[in-house]
Parts: sequence; structure tokens; C-alpha cells
Amino acid sequence: MGFAPRLRQLCRVQITKAENTASSDVSQEELDVLHMEANIWGLLLAPQHPEATTGYWKFTKHNVMEALRTGSGIREGLIKEPDPDAVNRSDGRSLAADDAGFEKRLAQSLYSFVRAGRLDEAVELCRNAHQPWRAATPSIIEQRDDDGIDDVGDTEGCHGNPRRKLWKSTCARAALNHHFPDPERILYAALAPCPQTFSLLKSACRTWEDHLWAQISILCEEKQTADMIKLGGGFWDGGLAVLEKYAFPTIPGGRFSCGRRVGKGSDIYVGNTRQRSRGGWSVSPTADHAFHVSQLAIILDRTSLLLETIAGGLRDGNFDPESSDASTRDTQIILGASLQVLEVRAAGQRELIAMYAGALGDNAVERYAMFLTSLEPTADINERRLALTRAREHGLDVHKVAVVTAERTIDRAFELLPKMKGPLPSVIALQATPSDIELLLLRSIEWTTFEDGTHDTALEQATVILRYFLGAERVSLAKNLAEMLPRELASIDQPEERATEYLHYRQFFTIWDSLDRVVECQSLEVSIMNRDTRAAWLSDYKGLIDQAYDAVVKLLTSYWMMPDETGDRRSRELTRIRQIYIPELILRLHVMLYASREHVPENLKRALELANIVADSRYKLYDDFLHIDGRRLGEYLNAVRRATIAGLEGGGSDPFKVILS
Repeated sequence: MGFAPRLRQLCRVQITKAENTASSDVSQEELDVLHMEANIWGLLLAPQHPEATTGYWKFTKHNVMEALRTGSGIREGLIKEPDPDAVNRSDGRSLAADDAGFEKRLAQSLYSFVRAGRLDEAVELCRNAHQPWRAATPSIIEQRDDDGIDDVGDTEGCHGNPRRKLWKSTCARAALNHHFPDPERILYAALAPCPQTFSLLKSACRTWEDHLWAQISILCEEKQTADMIKLGGGFWDGGLAVLEKYAFPTIPGGRFSCGRRVGKGSDIYVGNTRQRSRGGWSVSPTADHAFHVSQLAIILDRTSLLLETIAGGLRDGNFDPESSDASTRDTQIILGASLQVLEVRAAGQRELIAMYAGALGDNAVERYAMFLTSLEPTADINERRLALTRAREHGLDVHKVAVVTAERTIDRAFELLPKMKGPLPSVIALQATPSDIELLLLRSIEWTTFEDGTHDTALEQATVILRYFLGAERVSLAKNLAEMLPRELASIDQPEERATEYLHYRQFFTIWDSLDRVVECQSLEVSIMNRDTRAAWLSDYKGLIDQAYDAVVKLLTSYWMMPDETGDRRSRELTRIRQIYIPELILRLHVMLYASREHVPENLKRALELANIVADSRYKLYDDFLHIDGRRLGEYLNAVRRATIAGLEGGGSDPFKVILS
């Protein structure tokens, strides 16, 4: 109502003028009327909306996710489970400060909407705040069909909430619960005003009109309740005996005479009464739908009795397993909800998780794979293997489960890891400790290595992960991954491109180890060594250098990791790997040969001959030196220059003397 602010302003202007003018002819009675009218127009103003939010408790969620990611533990005093009742428990935990402030402002805004009688807008506000469950509280005041739309033109029969007494008592208990924040308690007191909550509701009243509204609301509620009791009430007022006194004939469309539609998916079921008896469950004729029976048993935490009763009925032939009135959708909902509970209590429940997932039909593989991806990266490999093989016991395709699990894990890791772009990393820099996400990516390959039938997928995924680790200069992680892979992967020769790439990785790790062994052997030399010991050490040292030299030269002349000309992501990653490791291998080999010249003089000649291979246009090794952030070609040429000068140390002025000798 756009005119409400203007009219309230006019009233306030007249009040101010009358109060400030001594000779005003406005009587006190007229002044009181102006005050009342200004307050009434104020009630029609649109209540203030809280600021927009982009998610449900996003600040709390961010803190919890950050604690899980870093392993630092959830901050003391912060909730652990993000369910709507988390802050109302007695453990004293709360939301993040920003989320707690938003909850308070939201409750205050909802109260202002209820106070103004604008329930539809209150419902919409709940949904916009990403809290749709709140919408059920104000919307249940009005009677609606199953689709949530009011009947139009149907004015015959009774209308209202069939569970009114239960709903009112629930609101009253919530309002009187001291564990709830005050704004929440006031909201529930306003929704279902009663004498028990009057003192609380009165504390929120600011004007005379507010107090009048609270008084009249309670009088109307009490009068309505008294009249309902005089008429015999309904089930929630008089119990099952009331319903047994009346018949509820149906008319076309499945509508009861009282105007309530009962159909599939309805959450309000006339005569929805179930009583435990000595023999199990006694279900009233109007409420024997399997979904509702199971729903009530789960709510009452009597699932064991429910399962025993169903199993006994199947065993005794009381139920026909081929025809059930429970729809596939209802069954999926029950199984999915049970599976979520089991996943939360994963410890000791993993066999049941596989059993429930196996009954989900088309969604079974995806659902069980979601559970497997939630296993901690620190879980033992045998534990992972056992969890995967359980899928076969319950009719799931183990190969599909393994592939989907690995794909979901890899996707999750790549979403959290930094992108492989930007400056080339330094190979010689000190390696950081692997992060939890890197370990998650590393161990993701395990799922497709357990079974022979998934080795083709394992090879494909391994090459993707190896490209990332080497492109990020995580050589140790890449090497660990290669050691985890089964030997059978080396025998896969199709597709040829992938098989060749995997062969190149194995060749690289062999060379990397050989260069490390040369450095290790060199460090064993000491000044005090007898002749035999020195001769044995020199033989080992020379042999290791020869092996490393032959292996590196073979790699450099075999078009190692040469990308194609498509320019796709794989080609860009291979180019990055060459730009990091080709210069590194050349420089390491040159330094190794140059440093060993005193013990093996011919190695100086080898170091200078290596430059011919680098300059050979067939291999284009010089191109890999040209990246702006990589090892520069000038750095290698300076090393060659020092080796050339070292060749002149024996006398003479011919720089080619070492090569020609």
C-alpha cells in the first residue's frame, strides 16, 4: 500500500502542530484519534526484509568446510551438524556471528509479517531465505489442497487445519522453550496466541494497538477452540472415538465431505492412526499405505519392529511381493533417507549401506559411489577394497561403481586444487608436504586398480593425474602414483597414444632415480680411502654415470612427451611438462659429466658432445628452453662455456681439442 506512509506522515504533522500550538482548538479526544490513526497506517507499511542471502548458513558452512579441509578441527562453540535444530540443542553451540545475526533479523521480519496478517509474504520470505521448512509454520494456518493451492469457488463444507490442536500446542511449546532465541519464541507466540504465551507476546508489543491485537487474538482463538469442542471437535480434539462416530463418504475426485483431498503424497491423512498391539502393528483401514506406515515407524524410531513385521508378513504370505501399493518413488524416498542416516553413522554400518544402495534401482551405482567418495583419504587400502567388493554381494556392477567413484573423486580434487597454469615451477626448490587434496587425488586411482576389468580406465585416469603432478612439479607424488599402479597396465597397447605416454612416464622415473643414485654415490667419496676401496667406489660411480648418460640421451632423442598440433588441453599439459623437465635433464646431465671429469676425464668430452644433441633440429630440444619462466638457453650455454674452458686447462689454445682427442 503506497499511500500508507503518506497518510501516517500527515497524521504525525497534524499531531505535532496540535501539540506545539498552545491555542490549538483540537481536543484531547481528537488528538488520541490522530495517534491511533497514525499507528494503524504504520501497521500497513511493508515490514522490513532482512538482507538477501546466497545460501543456508553460508558463513557457518564456510567455517566448517575450512576446518575439514585444513584438518584443524571445528572452532570451539560452533555447531557440528547444519540441521535446523542444531542451535536449539542443549550443548551450547551456536552459528557463526553473521548467520546468527541473520537468523535474528529473519525471525523479527517474520513476526512483523504475522502481526500485519500478511502470511503469504511470510511464506515467500522463508523460501527466499533458503529455509523452506519455515514456510510450513505460517502456511499451515490456512487449509490448502495437496498441491498447495487454495480451492477457488468451493465455499461448501468445512475449511481449516484438521490438526489445529496439535499445531497450536506445538507452537505454544516452542514459544515456552527457553532454549529458543527470544525472536523465535515471539514468532511462535504470535502464530498461535494463547493465555500461556500471553506474557511473552506482550513483551513484543510496543503500542496500544499491539496490546489490543494480542488481547483480541487470544480471545478469538479461545472462542474458536471452545466452539469446536461443543461441536464434538475432530480427531486432534477428541481422539479416535470422534472419528468413529462419523462416516466420511468419498465423492468423485477422492474428496471427503469435509473438503479435504486425500491422495498420493498427502501429508495429512484422515484417520491416520496406528496402534501397537502384541502381534505387531495394527493399521486402521484408511491408513494402510506402506509409505505412511514406514514413515510413522521411522519417526518413532521403531524401524526394527517395522522390518520384523514386514519380514514376518512376507514369510507367512500375508503380503504379495509382486504387487505393492507403495509406489517406486515412495520406496526410493524411504531407502534414500535410510541410506543418508547410515552414511552419517558410517562406522560399523557399511554392510547395510551397500544393501540399501543395491535396492535403489537405476540410481544404485551413483548412490553407492557417493558413499565411497566420502571415505577418508587415510582409510586403509584393504578397507577400500572391501567396501568396493560389497557392491557385488548386493547386485551392483563393481566395475561401474569403481569407475564412477574414481571419476567423482578426481573431479572433486581438481575443483579444489590450483589450476595448472602460470609460471613454471622450480624443480630444484624444496618440495612442500603433500596436502590432503593432493593425497585425495593420489589415492583416487586405487578404485580402478582393484579389478582387471577397470585397468583400461585406470590407465586413462593415471595419465591425467600424472600430467597434473608433473606439471605442478610434484615429482615425488607422481612417482608414488606410478609405483601404485599394477604391472598389468604396461601391457595395454591401445589406444597407442595413451600407452606411449604411460611408457614415457615410466622411462622418466627410471632416469630420475638413476640421476639421484649418481648424486648419492658421489657423496660417498671421502678423502681417506685405501686403494681397493677407492677403485671399487670409482667403478660404481663410473657405471652409474654411464647408465644415466645412456638413458637421458635415449629420452632426448626419442621425441619424449612430444605434443601433437591440436592445441587441446592434453597437448598444452605435455608442452608444459617438456618445458620443465627437458631443460632440467640436460642441465643435470651436463653438470654430472662436468663434475666427474677429474675421476673420468672422457666425461668432459661427453658434456660438450651433448650440446650437439641439443642443437639438432630433428629433436627441437632448444624450443623447450624458450619459456619465459623456465630454465633459459643462456644458462645452458654458460655451462657449455665453462666446460670448454676446462678443456684448455691441460694446455693449448684449441677449444676443440677435447672433442677431437
